[in-house]
Amino acid sequence: MIARVFNNFTGNPVKDILSGITVALALVPEAVAFAFVADVPPLVGLYGAFIMGLITALFGGRPGMISGATGAMAVVMVNLVLKGNEVGTAQGIEYLGVQWLFITLLFVGVIQILAGVFRLGKFVRLIPHPVMMGFVNGLAIVIFMSQLGLFKEQVGDTKQWIQGSALFVMLGLVALTMLIMWLLPKLTKVIPSALVAIVIVAAITIFAGLDVSTVGSFIREGGGSGLQGGLPSFQHQLLDVVLTISGNWSIILSTAFILAAIGLIESLMTLNLVDELTDTRGSGNRECVAQGSANILNGLFGGMGGCAMIGQSIINVNSGGRGRLSGLVAAIMLLCFILFASPLIEQIPIAALVGVMFMVVIGTFAWSSFRILHKIPLSDAIVLIIVSAVTVWMDLAVAVIVGVIISALVFAWKNATMIRARKRLKEDGTKVYEIWGPLFFGSVQNFNMKFDPLTDPDHIEIDFIESKVSDHSGIEALRSIANKYLDLGKSIRFTHLSPDCQALLLKANPKFEKVIETSVDDPRYFVVTDKLDAEA
Repeated sequence: MIARVFNNFTGNPVKDILSGITVALALVPEAVAFAFVADVPPLVGLYGAFIMGLITALFGGRPGMISGATGAMAVVMVNLVLKGNEVGTAQGIEYLGVQWLFITLLFVGVIQILAGVFRLGKFVRLIPHPVMMGFVNGLAIVIFMSQLGLFKEQVGDTKQWIQGSALFVMLGLVALTMLIMWLLPKLTKVIPSALVAIVIVAAITIFAGLDVSTVGSFIREGGGSGLQGGLPSFQHQLLDVVLTISGNWSIILSTAFILAAIGLIESLMTLNLVDELTDTRGSGNRECVAQGSANILNGLFGGMGGCAMIGQSIINVNSGGRGRLSGLVAAIMLLCFILFASPLIEQIPIAALVGVMFMVVIGTFAWSSFRILHKIPLSDAIVLIIVSAVTVWMDLAVAVIVGVIISALVFAWKNATMIRARKRLKEDGTKVYEIWGPLFFGSVQNFNMKFDPLTDPDHIEIDFIESKVSDHSGIEALRSIANKYLDLGKSIRFTHLSPDCQALLLKANPKFEKVIETSVDDPRYFVVTDKLDAEA
């Protein structure tokens, strides 16, 4: 037991610590960038990344997974923040939108904790493989496109693409970072290649005095004053802020539900992806509770909240970080950067971090999808492409929902056309319909077309040993077909219904007892029902 807990905390202390430091360096510009997207101060984004990372590292459902401030949630937050600032301006209160965000995060946390308590995390297993492949492909494209913005510089009130020697220098540093990350693992895997690449490229730019964009200049271009800050502090004014919301609770609650849903979907998808990369299995329900707890603490201590970060999680896993220690080190190092090492961290060139993320893109994209696209069913190929496109166009959460809905509809349609009825006559003249395939809302129409009450003989038997009534639509179809025969003065019997189907039918209408055959002398029937009971 103690050994298992230790392995969860750290499989390899050295690798966990080094990968945690690497992740912390990559977290800084991401957290700051997403803070700008949400229209909140950079330190709010950094505090959010620290709190999320700390709580999920200790109590989350997936050792080695990294959480922090994310773009998918930031684009939803901005409308709330802007509305809050608008109300604050009218009331003479500065930065009220940020305070509204903290209130909203309390609701987000409660919703996510309830999702974990009611064990909704298991629904990640329902995500089909084509959706997963489309998800990671779209994610890789989104990460790539997000890095392109770092090739721009502030010129007056607008941002323009860097040109000339500045562009060539940045491209050279990006290429050098990627080259180091590609070559170093071939020599040794003791030290994370991403960390080595960042240190070498940073040393080159500092000692050579190259005029390049750095973490510090990136923060200042966005309107921030720098990375330096103190410890997160308790937001004592939250009770007073509640009074300012007044008639705007609808935007608070609706934003909370959207943020909670996006956070859970992105986190559970990340958990699933890391499970596949590490060939282990995490706990989705535990992750829901940890994410919710972290978001509540973000609301109480002034962070912007967040969820699992796929890019940073992949960096961590590829750097050897498999235990909880890696996430813990990343969170603590991020806080140390804020408290003590901001002047040093601000000198890291953006090009080095872009190079690291480009390697993440290459490692994330499912290149095999090009090879198998023409080998898989057309419906799966369409789902893969649509999920990739929606991920780029909208966001990850919407893409996953769309992919699951399309896959479910395709599955329902295929099953709807699978129902069959083999017909035969017994020696006594009874006509038997042997039903094969599931009877549910999608197959009811095809099921009804199998019967001909007017011309059928006086005695009918419908055999369900190879079928299953799955929902209320199926029950209604049986009631309807039984009434058609009974109204014509003919007898009808349902045989080989599984116990759960019988229970559904009798619960819907006790009169079904007259047409259900319960005393069946057939070995096949008992094999089927015993199997169903065992699976239940």
